[in-house]
Amino acid sequence: MTWTSDDHPHTASSPNSSSSPSAPASVSVSASRAASQDSPEIQRWQDCRGLLLDLDGVITPTLDIHKRAWFNLFAPYIEKRAAELHTPLAPYTMEDYFTYVDGRHRLDGVRDVLRSRNLPEADNPDIVEQLGLKKNAEFMETLERDGIQAYPGSAAVIDAAQHLGIPYAVVSSSRNTRPVLRAAHLLERFDVIVDGNTAEEKHLRGKPAPDTYLYAAELLGLPAADCAVFEDAAAGVAAGRAGGFGLVVGVNRGTGETELISAGADIVVDDLGDTLA
Repeated sequence: MTWTSDDHPHTASSPNSSSSPSAPASVSVSASRAASQDSPEIQRWQDCRGLLLDLDGVITPTLDIHKRAWFNLFAPYIEKRAAELHTPLAPYTMEDYFTYVDGRHRLDGVRDVLRSRNLPEADNPDIVEQLGLKKNAEFMETLERDGIQAYPGSAAVIDAAQHLGIPYAVVSSSRNTRPVLRAAHLLERFDVIVDGNTAEEKHLRGKPAPDTYLYAAELLGLPAADCAVFEDAAAGVAAGRAGGFGLVVGVNRGTGETELISAGADIVVDDLGDTLA
């Protein structure tokens, strides 16, 4: 069984200070909005006082590395367990990634996939930890071997925010946020990083709970209502909506526009660069 991309779809409160190209004088959002939703009070991220960006699938295309690593973990594992239990189990697909894994803490993702197949080891913390470590090992091996670059549109938004004096932060469920940012040559651009390690240290609930986003806004010294959230996962969008953030931008990297809108996105774009058009 092989995977292809076509299977389915340091903490500070000061603004980031490195130099950057000029932002356009006037920008507008080119996006889809649910007709039934009320328009948000804030229409553009440029009118916000702070930006909170997810990492995988928003800033960097590491989403594809994650999807492949999860597939390579669970496709053979579920097939093996079906044979051991003499019970038919639904094969792991990319739909499972978006349903059970995307945007969530790694171990929560492991548990949810196992529970979706009624596998008893979902309640065994040792097995859950082992599977999570195996998945992470493949992710890190691929990252170190192939490297990563930021999406050009995302880099342009970071540059524009820098030029406009709008502080920004990374908010990710991943424990690998710093290695990924370092590989993408972006680590020095972020003064505020809230990731899976932060969540554990501060006892913050993971997405779809809003805790990590609220903590990042606090570190920026801003109320949630003055910040924009950028997310590609339904769980992350739901976190932004639950936190009362001024603007929630869904980035459609495969989750689907309808699902992102349903989760609470004010607007949905295919790429962050669309918000600079």
